[in-house]
Amino acid sequence: MMRNLDITTLRSFVAVADTGGVTRAASFLHLTQSAVSMQLKRLEEMLGVELLDRSGRSIGLTSSGEQLLGFARKMLSLNDEIITRLTDQAFEGEVTLGVPHDVVHPVVPMVMQRFNVQFPRVKVNLCTSNTRDLKADFERGRFDLIVTTESVSGTGGETIHQMPLRWIGALNGHTWRQRPLRIGFCRNCIFRGVATAALDEAGIAWEMAVDSESDRTVEATVSADLAVGVLLEGTQPAHQQVIEHNGSLPQLPVQHINLYGADRARAQYVDHLAELIRQGFAGLSQPGLRAVGTEMLSAGGQRGVA
Repeated sequence: MMRNLDITTLRSFVAVADTGGVTRAASFLHLTQSAVSMQLKRLEEMLGVELLDRSGRSIGLTSSGEQLLGFARKMLSLNDEIITRLTDQAFEGEVTLGVPHDVVHPVVPMVMQRFNVQFPRVKVNLCTSNTRDLKADFERGRFDLIVTTESVSGTGGETIHQMPLRWIGALNGHTWRQRPLRIGFCRNCIFRGVATAALDEAGIAWEMAVDSESDRTVEATVSADLAVGVLLEGTQPAHQQVIEHNGSLPQLPVQHINLYGADRARAQYVDHLAELIRQGFAGLSQPGLRAVGTEMLSAGGQRGVA
């Protein structure tokens, strides 16, 4: 007898795979935890295989679950496209999102792609800038949501992730050994004051090798081994590297990735975008989800360009 897969059940399965747990998936889907668990159990019973590995602290996918995940994403994508094209019930609107340059990738393009699948008639205006300007413009009402990088949990925002700062230099560079230390930052870079304060506290003499409004200018100077810079771990370009200084440079603080605006969202789709952003940054710290890393936040799953 022919058996049919249920789209709602598949949506719960994909949500659990994306978020790493039934509780977060239930919150995202606006369902009870027991309802999601029941749907997963029904799906496993229908297929006659275990889809989830529940032996660890967090839920992972079995080999059968990994195989199903790709098909499930395709079915959900096709289902959502059909509903969108053949009904007039889709949302219409606009949302403005501000994100610092250095944390756009890899989360934001994937978030925007998934949001577009679910809300194809809502326009997302993405603006990349520095945290200071983003917060100032947010207070003026220019943005619905902003993501920031700050040394503390920002007043009025929520911390959704934390990332360590690292000293960055040219590949196989030597400038970091020189004194005074030559450093390069954009004028409005929020990491500039953090770095100079750490150097001053450590008693390390420094001089500003490049002082520019352009991120590209600073990047080129650091890549040429004419200065060192500071970036969030994992965000350095391929032609730069984390400096293994063995204590010759001061330790830098962890930065908070903060989200502002979610508490005052005026439209349901803005609240939904905020939740996708939370999920995206949460996924960066869940090793079990990295197997589906570039797929994680979209029904189709390809990494985009903001």
